[in-house]
Amino acid sequence: MNLPKNDQALANTLYLWYLGSPDYPVLVGELNLVMSARGVSLLYDADWLRAGFPLSEDLPLMDIEHFPREKDTAVGAVDDARPDRWGEKLIRSLDRPARLSILEFLYYAGDDRFGALGVSTSREAYLPRKLGPLPQLADVDAVHAVVRKVLAGERVEERFKRLIAPGVTMGGARPKALFQLDGVEWVLKFAEEDMSSEPLIEHAAMTLAAKAEIAVAVTRPIKLKTGAAVAIKRFDRTNGKLRRHALSANVALKAAGAELSYPNLALLLRRKGVAEGQLYTRQMHELFRRLIFNILIDNTDDHEKNHVLLVTDSQHYELAPAFDVLPASQSLGYQAMVVGRQGAESSIDNALSMAREYWLSPQAAVDEARKVARIADSWREHFAAEGLGPAVLEELSSHIDRPFLLEQRQALLR
Repeated sequence: MNLPKNDQALANTLYLWYLGSPDYPVLVGELNLVMSARGVSLLYDADWLRAGFPLSEDLPLMDIEHFPREKDTAVGAVDDARPDRWGEKLIRSLDRPARLSILEFLYYAGDDRFGALGVSTSREAYLPRKLGPLPQLADVDAVHAVVRKVLAGERVEERFKRLIAPGVTMGGARPKALFQLDGVEWVLKFAEEDMSSEPLIEHAAMTLAAKAEIAVAVTRPIKLKTGAAVAIKRFDRTNGKLRRHALSANVALKAAGAELSYPNLALLLRRKGVAEGQLYTRQMHELFRRLIFNILIDNTDDHEKNHVLLVTDSQHYELAPAFDVLPASQSLGYQAMVVGRQGAESSIDNALSMAREYWLSPQAAVDEARKVARIADSWREHFAAEGLGPAVLEELSSHIDRPFLLEQRQALLR
């Protein structure tokens, strides 16, 4: 089957492939449009049942059709193969398929989607939607021009559509594209019109988090003719080509039947994490530091799709590098996921209330929080060094240094 024309809808069945090594794609199974066209199911192929692995804990290797638990989702790990909100916007604006079902979004996300799963129109060979060669660094201004046209609802010429891929990340509405730099794929994130400093803020926050002993995705600022973007090196690729199977915390926690919370994510790492050298213990501690950093830096957009688990060959979980870490600048006072016994309240005491779930004693948890607070306390100097001006710093300070957060930070530093 060829790429559908805009006036045609896809069939109700597509095929899921595993692309850990893209040169040797493996058929996983059949994807079907179900639930009155508001869900996508998975039926494993017989060969995958014999030699494959469960894509997520709610997709055991059984010869049955697995159905999604909720409408407007794909089943289990397949849901993470969907484009994010920006990707959906691109598909609606540029591809304009006749039918806008989840199956269409899965297909149109294309071959460059996040993770190691691919969607094909054939079960006999991997035939995905392909856009052509990725743009290079020299193309970023042309990519930015396409992004601005999409944001403005303007028509994009056919020859420029290849410049932006709709399936590059798991979650988010920020405009973004994929490009290649020195043989490696990077995600390029642009500012929206009313938030021109956001790319530099993200780079500054990510590099500050690294000082707090948090593994972060590699970032670099990219100058544009007008403004700047931030480039994030893909962490779901190794050696420039091999692909990592990945699960969002959203999918992994729901598959485990657990509430979407930081403590439950820590428990999942304890149960499914890599045992060698007790890596899972170190990563549980790091997850706690991430939580403290997010609270103190006012990153309240730390939702369950902004936490990712990479799946090893032995089917264990590793905490992926942090990404999308930056001040939300909304002074909400609560996080996007549950923090502790006081729900999602953005307080250190709330985080400390469940310290043992991270395999930390009460005192060890305070020590970890104090380390992070020392780094967070230097945020203004660090952000200024990364090129952010006084007006931006003052606006950020009205949120990060407001009494609710400043007093918590100072209490840790006494």
